[in-house]
Amino acid sequence: MKKIIVPFLFTICILASPVLFAQSQFSGWLASFNTIKLGAKTSIHADIQLRSSDKIKHVQTLLLRTGLNVQLKKNITVTAGYAYISNRRIVSDVSGYAPEHRIWEQLLITHKIKFIPVSHRFRIEQRFLSTSTSVNDELENDLTDYANRFRYFIRGIIPFQKQQSFQKGMFAALQNEVFINFGNTDDVNGKFFDQNRFYVAIGYRINPTSDIEAGYLNQYTSLKNGSNTNNVIQLAYYLKL
Repeated sequence: MKKIIVPFLFTICILASPVLFAQSQFSGWLASFNTIKLGAKTSIHADIQLRSSDKIKHVQTLLLRTGLNVQLKKNITVTAGYAYISNRRIVSDVSGYAPEHRIWEQLLITHKIKFIPVSHRFRIEQRFLSTSTSVNDELENDLTDYANRFRYFIRGIIPFQKQQSFQKGMFAALQNEVFINFGNTDDVNGKFFDQNRFYVAIGYRINPTSDIEAGYLNQYTSLKNGSNTNNVIQLAYYLKL
């Protein structure tokens, strides 16, 4: 396993590097990722994310996501949940916010490479998207589009000091996530590939249940006509109770 994962982490960085410096837009993201234990093998997942538009002029996206986690083994967890996303759109020079509703399921597998914890996340989303029109200088939305998406995420946390049980201190985080459309792609970008997010951060583990980190995220998105690169400064807080 180690002989496979280490080269794979290196490959992620190489694949992401061509788009890291394609300056097209800049934004800021705030995120809070929370896990609250219910029982011996169950917990609640909840994350809140606030994302700005280009040059942090206004709020672009509000994301609220929750789910129920069930731990199958010590390193394997399955989750099912719901997410609400409000995205800012401009139609015929009229701006407003359009909702998206998602049902999602995921499988999370964790392991260690020596003292480095690594996470693999496989997620499927059923997306109910709005069709927006401009009526009397207001944005009107109808939930008329449906699409499916698969996401694969890998993340490693590297403590600055070698600790088999990382309890407190500085760390670096490296992750990548690939988004793939399947099923009805016509209602999104019309393509199999949706986007890629590469992220590198510096963080501090306050205690075994709390992390805070700041980093750079490169979001490369495939559009119906062309592509877009979003250069993001992200601040994130992680809580596990």
